[in-house]
Amino acid sequence: MDMIQKNQTWDLVERPKKKVIGVRWVFRAKFNADGSLNKHKARLVVKGYNQHLLKWLSLKEEIYIEQPDGFQVKGQEDKLGFEKSLSEPTLYVKKSKDETLLIVSIYVDDLLVTGSKDVLVNEFKAQMQEVFDMTDLGVMTYFLGMEVNQTDRGIFISQHAFSLKILNKFSMQNCKPVSTPMAQGEKLSSIGDHVRVDEKEYMSLVGCLLYLTATRPNLMHAKEEKLKLVGYSDSDWAGCIDDMKSTSGYFFTLGSSVFCWCSKKQQTVAQSTAEAEYIAAAAAVNQAIWLRNLLYDLNEEQLESTEIKVDNQSAVAIAKNPVFHGKTKHFKIKFHFVRKAEQSKEVSLVHCSSQDQLADILTKPLGTARFETLRKLIGVCCIQSKEEC
Repeated sequence: MDMIQKNQTWDLVERPKKKVIGVRWVFRAKFNADGSLNKHKARLVVKGYNQHLLKWLSLKEEIYIEQPDGFQVKGQEDKLGFEKSLSEPTLYVKKSKDETLLIVSIYVDDLLVTGSKDVLVNEFKAQMQEVFDMTDLGVMTYFLGMEVNQTDRGIFISQHAFSLKILNKFSMQNCKPVSTPMAQGEKLSSIGDHVRVDEKEYMSLVGCLLYLTATRPNLMHAKEEKLKLVGYSDSDWAGCIDDMKSTSGYFFTLGSSVFCWCSKKQQTVAQSTAEAEYIAAAAAVNQAIWLRNLLYDLNEEQLESTEIKVDNQSAVAIAKNPVFHGKTKHFKIKFHFVRKAEQSKEVSLVHCSSQDQLADILTKPLGTARFETLRKLIGVCCIQSKEEC
């Protein structure tokens, strides 16, 4: 409350006669990476289920909802001088011609800052602490439940403590490990005479595992001077026996390591392997264009087309051939922006062999040897191991 009053977050006024959106306090404990208590936190939030009223009123009264620019004080722009990224609204960048001086990323009330010089980072933190009561946690070691290990070999992110918490929560701490996470050739179905499980517990487990995938390909620093963005796109075909939908998967590398990935069931039923691969490529192209824009904001403009490696020759040919014919006329029109991206030289679909397709690990069950090979290639390793990653 002292901070709210100090920063003049609001003015105390008489309660209006109109509908007022309520607030509530949210209390939680913040823990360190080792599980010890860091501090107790309290946050005052608007009741989310009432926020649609604001949008409704804006339409009724024909007014517009604006978003503040942030990091800008009129008449003193030169003191901070940050530009808000058009591609990522939580990202702010301070530049000097072609040099990136500072990068600031914000998540609610957490803030990360990095820069080309320590003196600039320290100056920024001092300026922020003049306005806000902030705690300087130093070099990042723990952020949003992710453990960060910065060594001479690179920067690694993991969720070791969270993994142990999941095992304990679902009484799996004494179970035997397996070499691959999925059994080959096994098709699961929601239809049949299966033993029913507790839906609440099952959804809780799935949610935990989904959050765990945020750090599965551990991030290692790139060692090249000029970072080159490269993508890998893959899919299975009719992998789900319930609805015959396929699964798309893609990876993106920047320099020497994978840093961006996705595995998701497709929304439409593909009528051929080529269509399934083309739909997966469309998702990868979307991500590639966003990443190119983000890298431009960070002074890492990609002048050449971003290669997206696809192991299906038909899908590559369809993307490069602007002529509609019998085999592609049923494709949804929205997927054909891939051709436009090809023609504008933003991306270039390139055929690669199945053995070189890193995204294979995101779309189907694999044998032990293949799984471990791909896991190593995408940068997942044990940071406690003595072996080189």
